[in-house]
Amino acid sequence: MSGILWVIIVGFVAGIIARLLSPGPNNPSGFILTTVLGIAGAFLATLIGQTIGHYGPDQGAGFITATIGALVVLFIWHRLVARGVIPDMNR
Repeated sequence: MSGILWVIIVGFVAGIIARLLSPGPNNPSGFILTTVLGIAGAFLATLIGQTIGHYGPDQGAGFITATIGALVVLFIWHRLVARGVIPDMNR
């Protein structure tokens, strides 16, 4: 149970830092979307890290790489909004 709570806390903090480093009018907002952003970033960083051999099969991404992964996910979010795939909620 503490592992899930740790993932949520790290995901939330990584999501907040990613949103602060990449401000924009169409950022996902709210506690849940910020947490999902950070968790998705951590998942992406873990997947890439395991693929290139940086992490073992039972290791996950650290805090810094989770934040970098959240920045990548946020960049993809911005590109999808710019293309109109995801509607801009601020209009």
